[in-house]
Amino acid sequence: MAATHILTYAQDLAGGGVERAQLRLARGWLAAGRRVTLAIGDASGPLASEIPPGLEIVPLGNRGYLTQARIADWVRKHDPDVIFCGGSHYTLVAAWLRWRLGADCPPIVGKLSNAVTRGDHGRVADAAHRLWLAQHGRFLDHLVAMTPATAAQAARLTGMQRRTSVIPNPPAPRIVDPTAPAIPLPPGRVVLGVGRLVPQKRWDRLIAALPLMPDDVQVVILGEGELRGALERQAREAGLANRVHLPGHVADPIAAMAAARVLALPSDYEGVPGVLRESLSVGTPVVSTACSPSVREIVSSPTFGTVVAADDPTVFAAALTRWLDAPRPDPVAQPGSDSADRYLMLFDRLAGEVRASQKARRGAYAGAGTLPVPATQPLS
Repeated sequence: MAATHILTYAQDLAGGGVERAQLRLARGWLAAGRRVTLAIGDASGPLASEIPPGLEIVPLGNRGYLTQARIADWVRKHDPDVIFCGGSHYTLVAAWLRWRLGADCPPIVGKLSNAVTRGDHGRVADAAHRLWLAQHGRFLDHLVAMTPATAAQAARLTGMQRRTSVIPNPPAPRIVDPTAPAIPLPPGRVVLGVGRLVPQKRWDRLIAALPLMPDDVQVVILGEGELRGALERQAREAGLANRVHLPGHVADPIAAMAAARVLALPSDYEGVPGVLRESLSVGTPVVSTACSPSVREIVSSPTFGTVVAADDPTVFAAALTRWLDAPRPDPVAQPGSDSADRYLMLFDRLAGEVRASQKARRGAYAGAGTLPVPATQPLS
């Protein structure tokens, strides 16, 4: 049975990697003739221009996380064939849908978007997070990770060894918009950062490393977020305001990546950071913290860049300085050109299995002359 109708959901289109990948996948599913619905709290934002034609939008009213609870009523009414949980941030919604819909819940496929071991967690938070991961097999029918290393780690911690697949995110399409303003890089050698201005990304580490690099080096961070004021203040107080540039969100950062000397990723934790692959695809080396098992899978050769430990600005600055004038790597092709099709094969198989099970169950109830009582507990 084909999964002809796919539902996915998000809070907003503020520029996160999860939502960007959702829209890319939706574009591929629509091109394959499937119906795709996005339930979303706020459909405005920097990624709104990337909404593919034909994507059905279900407005939830506001971007609050709890608003996602409304999705359950929509699912009961419209009965999609599969639900796609686009990232780790949204798994609690998946658990709610399974509990609320019970045996009538469509199959739920969840994608792992963050590292299963978080760099910002202490001992207590880490234990709680591991306990939460161990519950995933109760509400997810299948788990998708983006690299073999993250898949192996996630399968072990979730207990979903036989229900985990590896499917990379689709590569970023080039966005050609003649009306979009160019992003001129400042004079001098540029260290580029690309990502939201949020605590996870730890752009403060990059700014703290800048005084340890040559005076002509400039830092440009493409992104927007809640920490803009704090980062601007950090640069100003360190006397670096003329060397730290925050132009905001850019729909297509590839041109800036190609022009920069090196791309920096100082995060506490990541899933599979697409910016590393995008940078390497245009031959720009990368320096990243060891924020995910996938980082060393991507930076698989010493000619691609350097992976460093977190919280050592001297080592971070030394690695960045080395790559300012080092030979650039040859461009590395991004994986994932067939990712949308691989998801559809998975969706079709799961939809067929679940629909057959539901049909058999309803037939059994009909033969007994009784009606089923909706389940109110998570499925095991």
